[in-house]
Parts: sequence; C-alpha cells; structure tokens
Amino acid sequence: MPRKTNSDRNSRGRRTTTERRTPRPRPKVDFTIDALEPKNVNLLRQYVTDQGRILPRKYTGLPAHYQRQLTRSIKRARQMLLMK
Repeated sequence: MPRKTNSDRNSRGRRTTTERRTPRPRPKVDFTIDALEPKNVNLLRQYVTDQGRILPRKYTGLPAHYQRQLTRSIKRARQMLLMK
C-alpha cells in the first residue's frame, strides 16, 4: 500500500504560510468594569457552568484583566451566598 503524504505541510510537519487556521470567534465585552461586582448575579451566572465551575478564558474570550476580576467577583458572590 502506498504511503500517504501531506502536500500542504513542509518537511518538519509545520503548516505552510498559505494555509492558516481560522481564528476562534471572540465574544465582545459588552459590559463595563463596574458591572463586574458581586451583586450583579445575572451577569456572573453567564460565566459559570451548571456545576458551579468558573469558565476559563478559552471559553469566555475575556482579556486576562477582566477574567481575574470576574473570578474575584464570582468568589465574593459565593461568600455572600448570592451564588452557589
């Protein structure tokens, strides 16, 4: 049986410059930094799974600065018993 070859890849297995991956769609940040407070439970629940885990940046698409503040406000809302 003949060996399969990948013509779109070079000798080291890397992609060529003509073939690029499509970028992951990023949601736009449509809230201000003031909205990331622990009392804004409706906004915070969008970034938490059904089991109560905080979604990572890979899925939220938030910048690191916003993600840290989001995590901080979710944890504070849990301590105030506003969220589970």
